[in-house]
Amino acid sequence: MTTTIDNKNGSSIQDFLRQGKESRFVIPEYQRPYAWGEDEVQTLFDDFVEYTRQNLDSPYFLGTIVSFTNDNNEQEIIDGQQRITTLCLLLRALYSKIEKMDPSKEQNNFINQIEPVLWETDKLSGEPDKSKTLLESRAFESEYNNLLKNIIETGVAERDAKDNYSKNYLLFQDLIDQYAKDEPLTFYNFVYNILNKAIVLPIRADSQDTALTIFSTLNDRGLPLSDADIFKAKIYNNIKNPESRDEFIQKWQDISSNADYADEGIQKLFYYYMFYLRAKDNDKKTTTPGLRKYYSSNAFSRLYEQDLLDNLSTILNFWSVVKNREELEGEAWSKNIDILKVLDILTSYPNEFWKYPVINYYLSYKDKDDFEINFLKFLKKLFVNLCSRYIVTPTINVVKQSILNLNADIIINENPQFEFRPVDKNVIRDELKNPHKNVVRMLLKLIAYDNDKQNELLPDKWEIEHILPNKWQSSYFPSSSEEEVNETIEHLGNKIPFEKKLNIIASNGYFEKKKELYKKSKIYIVKELSESNVIDWQLEQIRERDIRLADRIIEIFDAWYADHAGGKDQTLTDEERKLIESLRSKGVEIKL
Repeated sequence: MTTTIDNKNGSSIQDFLRQGKESRFVIPEYQRPYAWGEDEVQTLFDDFVEYTRQNLDSPYFLGTIVSFTNDNNEQEIIDGQQRITTLCLLLRALYSKIEKMDPSKEQNNFINQIEPVLWETDKLSGEPDKSKTLLESRAFESEYNNLLKNIIETGVAERDAKDNYSKNYLLFQDLIDQYAKDEPLTFYNFVYNILNKAIVLPIRADSQDTALTIFSTLNDRGLPLSDADIFKAKIYNNIKNPESRDEFIQKWQDISSNADYADEGIQKLFYYYMFYLRAKDNDKKTTTPGLRKYYSSNAFSRLYEQDLLDNLSTILNFWSVVKNREELEGEAWSKNIDILKVLDILTSYPNEFWKYPVINYYLSYKDKDDFEINFLKFLKKLFVNLCSRYIVTPTINVVKQSILNLNADIIINENPQFEFRPVDKNVIRDELKNPHKNVVRMLLKLIAYDNDKQNELLPDKWEIEHILPNKWQSSYFPSSSEEEVNETIEHLGNKIPFEKKLNIIASNGYFEKKKELYKKSKIYIVKELSESNVIDWQLEQIRERDIRLADRIIEIFDAWYADHAGGKDQTLTDEERKLIESLRSKGVEIKL
């Protein structure tokens, strides 16, 4: 499809690429490798053929090219690397074809037009130095960058090559040969249109951040560059030793792929680590800085710390246990079923606030002899504080400041102070009858794990089962209103965790029928329900179970909260804390 624009707002491909003589084009390290394949190349070529066939006066718009000039006077391509790379391959293929054609004024003209688009040329003779290409790819994690330079330099690619540069260049050669054979009279018009009537809109930003912002705003075709892409390039460029660079590449790739497998992603690891670093700096501000802004301060110095990747890897190990249920060699906590149960419960908390203090605690104390014991106590108390508060006030921001204060206290105190306000047990009891939907999964896990026979984690895939089904017959409860029945059905006393496959089969069957399926469950509170003497599950049974569950949940809250040794009266005094914070603000590292 052709887009018509005002020539004043665009630049022809020839004029745009010629700028590379003054300021070379580079695909920077943080860009992803060249990804266009046969479909994109065929589409681009077909569009140029159709444009030439229609003999249109209006230009052919190829989109925007976003760049900024770096400290080496190079144009770093932020948006448009796929197009600019593909166009250079196309022009090199055209140049190779034209070189072999019969001498003519047209041949000489277009040879002279293409050469200063691809290579530096002598200012007097106009002769090209083909070893000095005007486009270079430095894309990180791409082993084929040299192939792009070699193709533009020599015009040769291996037929059995697997990289996109070679495959696309060879495809262009085949398409050009066929077009020249089929349309000899319009061939040079075709070349002219590519060089002079194909238009791009160059946007040269004043900084990398501005360029990335523009790119994120304009880009709706693919994945925008992540902060982690920028960090990767910064760290790589800061390493001068080639062997160390190779080690970094391998380690980054390992962390990145394993983070994806743990459903976290390397960018999230940087985010969690930011909260750890902020805690070490005693930063308790509730406004969370942008990831790139945080790590770019002080000339990206945080990225150049020697232990950065090791700490990211440690955070990843933690998530491998939580998400993938892996066991870590030499770390007994990763096999401790009680710890794993509480962590599994916390994963159902409605947002990520719980993650920051847990990761901070793990990074700070994982190597201590008594870590396993203290970690369990810490997790229990964190859960009680978060869950009880959410039961009463189901909004996430109510705990934000307390979490940030806790983060900072963890750094200096293995038994940190929890500043969450106490919650009235009677209020909790009332709310537990029909708790907010966001807290139900946490509570069902808590109830399930409270069973002494539940020595394994719940299955990955389970659903909330309504013992008395949502769909019921009005004749079944003649003395109760529809509103009363529907309200009671949603009580916690009518819900259990149930394997997804079994739950689908159970559907909206009634209790006596579903008990046979409950027997097959590996969740013991479900299995025990199948062994009960109750024949018919009615509103009365739901209300009785409401009371039992509320009593037991409050008992667990009391026991888990009391089990933790932390707390203002049992650890540091206010004066001690103020002194420690004062010393830390002066750069003194203190850990208790």
